[in-house]
Amino acid sequence: MLIREGDVNDAQVLAGLLGDLDYPNTPEAIAERIVAMAANPDSRLRVAESEGRAVGFISLHFIPQIALAGEFCRISYLCVSSESRGGGIGQQLLDEAERLAADRGCDRMEVHSHTRRVRAHVFYARAEYEESPKYLMKKLTPR
Repeated sequence: MLIREGDVNDAQVLAGLLGDLDYPNTPEAIAERIVAMAANPDSRLRVAESEGRAVGFISLHFIPQIALAGEFCRISYLCVSSESRGGGIGQQLLDEAERLAADRGCDRMEVHSHTRRVRAHVFYARAEYEESPKYLMKKLTPR
């Protein structure tokens, strides 16, 4: 298993993985977002590759804290192909994310996972993630 930096050549696979999680996208849209993430020093995209093909990815964002020293790391997406789930790939991606966050001086990891993603909750609980009290969201209309 190889975990590497993601690039625009991964757009097709990432679009498919996101589609499997009910986030339909086009490879072109994903390629644009990969370019934007690569240009942002506070974002990281790691891809898990097995036998020369991408089978999962994790995207991260490092966020400064105003009330506390240091930053925290938010996992925005963690996806593993359905045929590769259960093989430890998700845990390897999570381990890589935690290593990157620790190297950067982050004091915690954060992930938001919809209530319908019960299997993801079990995965994160096994990795010692604890449920946090409440997450509030408001959708905005782009201007």
